[in-house]
Amino acid sequence: MTVKSVEKKEKSLVELTVEVGAGEFSAAVDRAFRKNAGRMNVPGFRKGKAPRKIIESIYGVGVFYQDAVNDTWPEAYEEAVEAGGLEPVERPEVEVEEIGAEGYTFTARVHVYPEIEIGQYKGLAAYAPPAAVEEAEVDAEIRRLRERNASLVTVERAAKTGDTVILDYEGFLDGRPFEGGKGERQTLELGSGRFIPGFEEKLIGAEAGDAPDIELTFPEDYHAEHLAGKSVVFRCKIHEVKEKMLPEADDEFAKDVSEFDTLEEYKGSVRERILHAREHESEHAFENALLEKIISTLTGDIPDAIIQRHLEDILNDFAGNLRQRGMELQTYMRVTGTDGKALAEQFRPQAENHAKCSLIFDKIAKLENLSLGEGELDGEYARLAEMYGMAEAEVRRSVPEKSLTRDLLALKASKLITETAVRLDAPEEPPPGSGAPEEESKPKKPAAKKAAPAKEPPAGGGEKPKKTPAKKKPAETNSEEAAQ
Repeated sequence: MTVKSVEKKEKSLVELTVEVGAGEFSAAVDRAFRKNAGRMNVPGFRKGKAPRKIIESIYGVGVFYQDAVNDTWPEAYEEAVEAGGLEPVERPEVEVEEIGAEGYTFTARVHVYPEIEIGQYKGLAAYAPPAAVEEAEVDAEIRRLRERNASLVTVERAAKTGDTVILDYEGFLDGRPFEGGKGERQTLELGSGRFIPGFEEKLIGAEAGDAPDIELTFPEDYHAEHLAGKSVVFRCKIHEVKEKMLPEADDEFAKDVSEFDTLEEYKGSVRERILHAREHESEHAFENALLEKIISTLTGDIPDAIIQRHLEDILNDFAGNLRQRGMELQTYMRVTGTDGKALAEQFRPQAENHAKCSLIFDKIAKLENLSLGEGELDGEYARLAEMYGMAEAEVRRSVPEKSLTRDLLALKASKLITETAVRLDAPEEPPPGSGAPEEESKPKKPAAKKAAPAKEPPAGGGEKPKKTPAKKKPAETNSEEAAQ
């Protein structure tokens, strides 16, 4: 293998011209012959027994060339990349030229990690929001826990906001039932906003045994086109009215929901948990503010391939986050009326910032000669194996050493930025005339990737899919859908 030329193009695109010589190519052609001869029909010979020259005389001298090229160019390309000290970020586009008995030449075009320049990254100053907890926040958390442990008690009175009703309903459009508009013995909390606007409000004041007719108009942007903007009537039957009864916030409640014996002890635990979360948020905001300053000094062309790779990671994280909440990505896109292209555009600014941060960390690691300590890489593989419940050998096959090393050095670079920075007690005033930066353009630290919150899916009929289903698969589309 001979590297004939290495030419740098625009946006960190490199074009390699590599020659595979006669000896190497001839050996590959011979391997291709042995691999394929048994599948070729040659008159007068049993399969696999015809000499190579006979086969070439019938099928052409280059009959095995393509297999030989496919066998040799990847290794030749890798050798050329290593010899040139290049770091590709994608698979190359390869074009073969001048193929013959003496070998062949191929051109490989590939984007590599770009050479970037950055300004100051040590000794920066940024605002770190205070990590404080108000007592009202603790009380609100206790209240939410009481809500989750509430019981429903049947009452003999008119329904009011916050009550739960058990009802049947059936929707009619122009006097005829419409598909998905029927439900029997459905549980609905009034004021929850689960059903289309107006439905729950018109049940306030109803009592068990009532059979109200509810006249409504579906929203113009309703996802079911045959119902969007249409006036309908829901014929309802109220079976029960239930009141939510919250447990008292006392020591017994604390014992039931925690390992603590008193309410005050449990409140202290809640306060500590909220404070820990606030401290994490403060640190994250501080790091992002520092990264925003470094990004503003970054110069250099960033290949789209790097951004695309980060975008794929973000989309995979987003899909995984949805699955944890009980929803598949395809379902999310269907109920929100979006598609893969629109979703990618939504996350692209975040991917661009991830790419910039990653390149910044790489640059700092080189400038500071950062390296891993003895056993650090092995320790990380062991940690990942334990975290994901996998064999360490399997983790090593899944996560290349080079990739994991880059991630660990990025963490060291990030730590260097924050440990040398000054924490300001108040937000900095933006330069006159600069305006506040747009939220979506702010950097998001790659080491703390977080899927963006899902948009609230539009109602399917009566009941909206819940915003954050807790590890529960969404109900299949059925007759309840059109009331939601």
